[in-house]
Amino acid sequence: MFRERETFLIFSTDIEVATLAKNIYADNAATTRLDREAFEAMKPWLLDEYGNASQLYSFSRKPKAALKKARETIAECINALPEEIYFTSGGTESDNWAIKGVAFSNCDRRAIVTSAFEHHAVLHSCEAIERLGCPVAYMWPDINGIITAENLDTYVTDMTLLVSVMFANNELGTIQPIQELCNVAHAHNALFHTDAVQAVGHMEIDVRKLGVDMLSASAHKFNGPKGIGFLYIRKGMDLRPYADGGAQEFGMRAGTENIASIVGMAVALKKNIESLDQNHEYVISLERMLLQKLNQSGITYIRNGGDHTLPGIISMSFDGKDGEAILHRMDLMGISISTGSACDSRNTEISHVLRAIHMPDSLAKGTIRISLGKDNTEEDVESIVVALKKILK
Repeated sequence: MFRERETFLIFSTDIEVATLAKNIYADNAATTRLDREAFEAMKPWLLDEYGNASQLYSFSRKPKAALKKARETIAECINALPEEIYFTSGGTESDNWAIKGVAFSNCDRRAIVTSAFEHHAVLHSCEAIERLGCPVAYMWPDINGIITAENLDTYVTDMTLLVSVMFANNELGTIQPIQELCNVAHAHNALFHTDAVQAVGHMEIDVRKLGVDMLSASAHKFNGPKGIGFLYIRKGMDLRPYADGGAQEFGMRAGTENIASIVGMAVALKKNIESLDQNHEYVISLERMLLQKLNQSGITYIRNGGDHTLPGIISMSFDGKDGEAILHRMDLMGISISTGSACDSRNTEISHVLRAIHMPDSLAKGTIRISLGKDNTEEDVESIVVALKKILK
């Protein structure tokens, strides 16, 4: 498997693109297909058992029991306690709650340390607390998108309240040394949060082993429904409530619980965790196939992200090419990929992630991301390579 920042150039004959018989979705890092078992599990709570879980009458007993079971299932998947799982509307809300909730809980020790290539949910939350007078320091990753413990140690002080570093980068796929970073933060009595939206459901995560104080997740990244997620909050942490009102979520997030989506999220996560090794092996085999065929095609490219990335996330740059043009031509051929930041698709400027790793403009403008998932096939990979050959040669 090619994971180094190297340039490959191998010549072969060009191949014409055949008309695709189906659309090919290769942007699984942006969102994933809803699992059918998760969908079926959701239906009763939308159609028949629609009671409000917070009410006292008997019609609410089943929804209340479903909420409890889902919380237990999700906690088990990351080795947490059920009372440490707080349901949210998704990763963005979880990140906002973690950053702002901690910053506003301590008026004397409010410094935050994060990285320059976090998801905008973290970066914009940090900008918001900066406007209110809370200092924020931004670390720069290395060329492969890694924040090292040594790097973090130069930023953290005894006045640092929170460190927030994402588990796996959504554009590069780079996996961070979270346990090591967490140890550095704790050595200075700082809390540690990780945006694990891209990682949960796709790799083994044990919050006890990692030592993290908070962890964000979003269901639609692991074949659950959109609009639901959770925030793991270590028991005993001092965190401000996200929303005031009723007593839902242990009095920390008011609002009627979305039982159907919570149940769907739990089913999808449990299913992915139970088949984690199988999914890894399969997706990595597709990734290897794609890179091998590209290396045989005569296409010159650079693989970004170093040699420790999430399976299936492939960021590649074509020097002097236009990534947006590649995306649109792939789309015309029925293939969905991304370029720049997947969560900022209307912005055609070079993404902040590529800026953060100091990628030259000629490469950054020609960068695309292909993210393969368990629903992709070898035929999909063949079609992707054929399309790229047509476009780039």
